[in-house]
Amino acid sequence: MSPQRAAGADPYFPENGDARYRVHRYELTLDYRPGPNRISGTARLNAIAGRTPLTEFHLNLADFRIGRVKVDGRVPHYTHRGGRLRIRPAKAVRAGAAFTVEVHWSGNPKPVGSPWGGLGWEELEDGALVASQPIGAPSWYPCNDRPADKASYQISVTTPSAYSVVAGGRLLTRTTKASTTTWVYEQSAPTSSYLVGLAIGKYQTVLLGDPGLGGVPQAAHIPAQLLPQFSRDFARQPQMMELFQELFGPYPFGEYGVLVTEEELDVPVEAQGLSLFGANHVDGARSSERLVAHELAHQWFGNSVTIADWRHIWLNEGFAKYAEWLWSERSGGRGAQQLAAIAHRKLSALPQDLRLSDPGRKLMFDDRLYERGGLTVHALRCALGDEAFFRMLRGWTGVHRGGVVTTTTLAAHAARFSDQPLDEVFARWVHGTRLPALPKPVSPTRLPAMPSYPPSNAEPA
Repeated sequence: MSPQRAAGADPYFPENGDARYRVHRYELTLDYRPGPNRISGTARLNAIAGRTPLTEFHLNLADFRIGRVKVDGRVPHYTHRGGRLRIRPAKAVRAGAAFTVEVHWSGNPKPVGSPWGGLGWEELEDGALVASQPIGAPSWYPCNDRPADKASYQISVTTPSAYSVVAGGRLLTRTTKASTTTWVYEQSAPTSSYLVGLAIGKYQTVLLGDPGLGGVPQAAHIPAQLLPQFSRDFARQPQMMELFQELFGPYPFGEYGVLVTEEELDVPVEAQGLSLFGANHVDGARSSERLVAHELAHQWFGNSVTIADWRHIWLNEGFAKYAEWLWSERSGGRGAQQLAAIAHRKLSALPQDLRLSDPGRKLMFDDRLYERGGLTVHALRCALGDEAFFRMLRGWTGVHRGGVVTTTTLAAHAARFSDQPLDEVFARWVHGTRLPALPKPVSPTRLPAMPSYPPSNAEPA
């Protein structure tokens, strides 16, 4: 491994991503056949070299057959093994120079292995679904697979006309020719590779809310037989969108979609402008409503404001967990202080060996990280007071919109909204392992309740 490569490697996934360059746009053209689960694709990457000449670089891509590779229109030397496509351009790319990479690949996509099982492309009984966090993106396209390398995307997918294609972003065109249809999506906002969502299946599309009133366009893609339950379970999502825009600032993307598969998922998964749920999250009783809030909140925390590397995952999950509590508090349920007390009791009975600021790869998706992350955000609220805390949140999502952050970035940002040093809060809650005492507000803290939404506001598109 070169010194340049080692210097920018993700500490948890050093084989994923290459810090010697960055991509600013991907153009993916895919042809997918669900029956044989076969994909053939072309990727065009517009990239920029780093501070030193680029004599070689790599992309992450699973075990596909490579048809052709070009760099600036010329054929380079390349090797492909172990999930890495190593490329040596015919002529070194100058430091700071723009360059293009073109890759043609084909084969049968499948999940890539990880400590949490298969990630990325998953063949369903009738279609496919992509859920890539944290390292599943190379299961279906060549990418610089590191969260800090954010780019715009255009994705074109051709598949049999009986199937719908859903991706994050705006649907530009849908063109049917003979027995196939080509769907073209544009995601103009900077997007990490793991947040590129895609689903292919037989879905009915419904609209949520009324974007004609100046709201965010919200669509859902669901199996037709689940529509009655879905209409109740997701009925209050437009109200969540209103609340979160009030508390967190403007929604950071042009539209928001949710997709429900016919199959069960262990947990919902966020993508840019899109959240993926399993059939087990739809029961007509709003049993998973907190998860609806959690995934929506990720559009601000994780997707728009993105972590520099996976050590900082608590910034994604802690704020999304706290959004669950804020939704409960505002919609007439338990207040954040009550929910913080419940989480604190739960954590106090569990091992206290998790450090939020660097949990390690083994614990990065541990339930304790989510709960302690939510408690840490609550501790900041208690320390700052509501007025300063919510100004801090809106400032965080505004200043860093489309950008990349670390725990140190948050500490510096929050300090600007406090009359007292916050060093102790971060030292105990973020950098320590022992569970501090339950944080308590100086004065009673509870948001005024919102009026209830009607039981259903989902209408066919």
